[in-house]
This record gives sequence, C-alpha cells and structure tokens, in this order.
Amino acid sequence: MPEYLSPGVYVEEISTGPVPIEGVSTSTAAMLGATERGPLYPKLITSFLQFQRWYGSYIDQSFLAYAMQGFFDNGGQRCYVARIVGAGAGLTTGSVDNMNVFAIGHGAWGNRVMIKVDVATRSTPLRPMFRVYVLYYRTPPPNFPGSIIDPTSTLPADLVSTDRRNPDVLEVYDNLTEEPGASNNIITVINSSSRLVRVEWSGAGPGPLAPTGNFVQVGSTGSDGAPINAGDFNGNDDSIFTGTTTADLLGRGRGLAAVANIDEVSLLMAPDEVRSNMSPVTDAVLDQCEALKDRFAICSVVQGRSDIDNPTPLNPPRDTSYGAFYYPWVWVYDPSINDQRLIPPTGIVAGIYARTDVTRGVHKAPANEVGRGVRDLEFPVPKGTQDVLNPRGVNCFRDFRPDGRGIRLWGARTMSSNGEWKYVNVRRLFLFVEESIDEGTQWVVFEPNDSALWARVVRSISNFLLSVWRSGALMGLTQEEAFFVKCDRTTMTQDDIDNGRLICYIGIAPVKPAEFVIFRISQKTIEAQQ
Repeated sequence: MPEYLSPGVYVEEISTGPVPIEGVSTSTAAMLGATERGPLYPKLITSFLQFQRWYGSYIDQSFLAYAMQGFFDNGGQRCYVARIVGAGAGLTTGSVDNMNVFAIGHGAWGNRVMIKVDVATRSTPLRPMFRVYVLYYRTPPPNFPGSIIDPTSTLPADLVSTDRRNPDVLEVYDNLTEEPGASNNIITVINSSSRLVRVEWSGAGPGPLAPTGNFVQVGSTGSDGAPINAGDFNGNDDSIFTGTTTADLLGRGRGLAAVANIDEVSLLMAPDEVRSNMSPVTDAVLDQCEALKDRFAICSVVQGRSDIDNPTPLNPPRDTSYGAFYYPWVWVYDPSINDQRLIPPTGIVAGIYARTDVTRGVHKAPANEVGRGVRDLEFPVPKGTQDVLNPRGVNCFRDFRPDGRGIRLWGARTMSSNGEWKYVNVRRLFLFVEESIDEGTQWVVFEPNDSALWARVVRSISNFLLSVWRSGALMGLTQEEAFFVKCDRTTMTQDDIDNGRLICYIGIAPVKPAEFVIFRISQKTIEAQQ
C-alpha cells in the first residue's frame, strides 16, 4: 500500500487495462558452417555484402556462403552466422610494441593479416598521433610475409615492382591517439571498426607505440585444426564473458549451444549437413528446435539422390513437425568461378520463408514461390514423382519454365506424420503465437492470482489474437469462430491457485493451404436445366 504520512494531495498511476502483446519475429534465421574467416561467436548479419566483409567469400569446403546469398537474394533480412572450425584451431596473436593484436576468430587465415603503424595526417610533436593500416590476403603474395611490396606505397607505378599485390581487405585508421578516453583512442577505434583484428595494451597502461615503417605479420600461431566433423557444430555455451583478455572474448560461446541462447532466432539450418558423415548435424538442429519450441529447421537432401524412377527410398530424416525437408539440389551462378555450381537449396528456401512472412504473413504457406537465383535443378521432378514424395513430407522444387512460371518451390509440408501438424505454415503460426504470448505475458508472474488478473490476461491475449485473425491467419467469419481464450475457475482448481499456478486455455483455428485445387466441370444441357 502507498504511504500517506503527511497532509497533502497525492496523484497515483494505476494499470487496469490489458497489457499489449507484440508479435515476435518469424523470419530471423541462424546458419552454421565453415567460412573463410571471421568470429566464432554468432553474429547478426543483415546483407550478403556485410557477410562478405566479416566472413569472406565462397570456399569449396562449405555451402554456407552460397546459402547466405540465396537467403538474402530471396527476401531474407536478418541472419545470425555461427562460424564452425575444427578441433584444435588456433588463434593468431602478435604484438606491435606494447599493443597486443589478435585476429578475429581462429584459423590459419589470421596468419595472413598484417599491420603497419605510421605517422598520422594531423600528428604534431606536441600531440603525436598514428595512422594504422590492417590488411588481409586471401592468398599470400610472393615473399609473404617477408619483403612484400607495400600496397599503400605512393611511388609512381613505374617504380613499383610488377609483383605488387593488392590485399583482399585493407583497413585504414587515421589520426589515432594513445590518450585514454579520447574519441579517437587507438584501442576504441580499431576494436569498434575492424573486421580483421582486435587490440589491447599489454602493460598496465597505454603505449608507448612507435611507427613500424613497414607492414609486419600479426603472427603465425593461427591454425585450422582438425578437419571439421559433426561434433564441432555442438559448440559451447560460454555466453557470459568471464575472461580477462581479448583472446578469451574471441573464444566465447559458439555453435549450436550459443545459437540456442538467441531468442530472436526462428529459422535454423546448417547447409553443410548434406556432406558425408554430417547426418548427426541434422539431428542436432532438429533436437534444438524440438527442445526450445520457438524455431523451425530447414533441411536438405544429400546430393545425387535421383529418385525419379524409384522415389521409395527418399524420406525425411525423422518424424517431427519442427522441420521441413527439401529436394533436389539446385544450380546457381557462382561468381568465384564464373560458372554454375550445384548447391543444396537450404538458404534459398529460408529466403522464401522470410519473403512470404514479410509480404503475406507467417500463416501463408511458403510455397508456389519462385526460387530467385535458381538456374536449374539437379534432377527434374515430374508430377508422378512428387505424387509419391509429397505425402511423406518431401517438398520439391519443380520446373515450370515451359509454362512460363519459372522454377518454383512446390511443397509446404513438415516432416510430421501427424495430420494436425503436416503443414509448415500451421506449425510456424503456432510457434509465432506461442512465443508472442510467452514473451508478452511475463508481467503476470508474481501478480495476485485472482479474478482481476484473470480478466486482464484474457483481454491481453484476446486483443493479440484479434489482430492475428484480422491479418488473415485464422479461419472463421467471426471472432468466436477464430479463437477462444478462457481463464477462470473452470480452467484451474483451488489446488492450482494454492500452488501458484495460473492456467489459461487458448484455442485457435489456423488457416490451411489450398494444397489441392479441384474444379469439377460438367456440361450444361437442356435436361439439366429442367
């Protein structure tokens, strides 16, 4: 109760109305796999260009970069990337005077990072400042890391050796100071801007730092470790940084364990699950989706499964409503080889999910959509083959170019044998509703468990479901036909109340996709009119 200890006028605010529930995101993805370089902890990426800046370009050892491009080309907007490395991978470390330098992320790629400290543009004897160059070579130039030709040289072209190699990445930071707390502090600026290194002072305080004159290799301690196996995708759950150095920070949570802590993720995939001996990765991805019940898995068939004549052996990896299975692989253009490359459709499918969510809503089946960037299919999928595959939960890409409709995703079924959960959009709609209600009703915990609270809970959830129904996600011509929310003495006993339980019954009627469109046509005869 408020305290009234002296005479006066007291103005108080009370909350009696329903607390609004905001719908959660349904199209934020997470992808796991090997990359050219980059951090190991999951990082939010919002464009393919940003992915390339942080993680590099395409590599033969992984389909992740191709999946990311397919995701963004097809309408994806947000994706967390969790880079996977082999066991024993080492971090490149080194120093320049009293400044320790670390490559961002483990792997031998860090050994091809070089740094140069020069005099800044605005440096004066009274206030010395620095210009720092950081560069990275995907393929080392001749004489690396020895007497390489300085790519920042201002000498005339005819005086520069013909073996001069421009780096793949060059970062320049000018007018930096050692002064603590300054906006242009060298540690603050580099650590907030660089996509290659992190730095820290090795002693008790800043500096001293002197120009290096030439580019020097950050270090040679980076290593790729053992070949990546399925167990490397599990990662660890070091989400809280308890270390003391930048190296500890760069080694924090990674893999599926770290992705599990990201509540915003609603689509989960590992494009390299299709490689040999990687089937446990598919199980691990599906396990996380089933355990957390707030995300949906996208899985692909392994390469070379031509089941046109005999589709019987092709089945989803397990019976679950928390994932969908796609066939066959697709041909896309690969700019790194200036030719077409065959890839699993994982990223393209995820982009179609995101595009459908944005343009129509999560209740719309992500199917009958053109796969942007798809040049051709690994195998044609005739109607007869899909007649067998579709009922068992294998979603197919079909070639409708002869009809002028392009190559389309032509299936929207989960892996579940349960008829209630056989459609992707139904399961994802429930994930959306359940997660939104869960996050939007946390205020209820520890409130007085009485009829006033029950009424507020009903109003909050009803208002949210009313907006869901009006968006077209629920069936029914009236609100009563679309959903119900009940929270009273009929949903909980006195024992429930005595033990602190508030139980609310919610029912919704999701729309189902018109998977089979049938038009029955007959002749209209004179006899039929009589």
